[in-house]
Amino acid sequence: MDSAVSDSLTAAEETEEDLQPWQSDLSRAPIATKIVVAGGFGAGKTTLVGAVSEISPLRTESLMTEASAGTGDDDLGPVPQKATTTVAMDFGRITLDDDLVLYLFGTPGQARFWFMWDDLVRGAIGVVVLADTRRLDDCFPALDYVEGCGLPYVVAVNHFDGSDRFEADEVREALDVPAHVPVLVMDARRRISVVETLLTLVRHACDTAPE
Repeated sequence: MDSAVSDSLTAAEETEEDLQPWQSDLSRAPIATKIVVAGGFGAGKTTLVGAVSEISPLRTESLMTEASAGTGDDDLGPVPQKATTTVAMDFGRITLDDDLVLYLFGTPGQARFWFMWDDLVRGAIGVVVLADTRRLDDCFPALDYVEGCGLPYVVAVNHFDGSDRFEADEVREALDVPAHVPVLVMDARRRISVVETLLTLVRHACDTAPE
């Protein structure tokens, strides 16, 4: 009996340790902020969300079919190993400090799913536009969309193994990104790199917010 009670207390203590401070004290509830991650097909959006999410990320991936793999919408040229694709969204959450929680929404990359972007960006403070240097043209639709919406955004250059390396200024020039918009080089697989990207977006959104 004593052993059972002890085991129960230990489990409760471990659960308590796993909680964020604001989850055990609602008076400390942080600011909840929505961020969208956009970009072309296979640019690393799902990887980025999964790299930082403190919860099991929600993924709406479907297996690629032979019928779609040969189309321009699902061109596997630079990513021949890719077997799945996001068909709705990716979703994750990350707590920064004790007063800010970011909810991340990754968009589907293919043109046939762009109709969902209007819903995904609603209420967002800004957008991370992922750029793949192997096919920079793929991020133009996302850039055009966020600029049309007037949303703050940053361009995150996600270098893949074996791809040519370009500096942020080179990518800025190639994409004609305005001087006030941050452009940074990052690795969507590395948590610290993604966190730095998200913090850059938050700071940029605060700097550009109306007084």
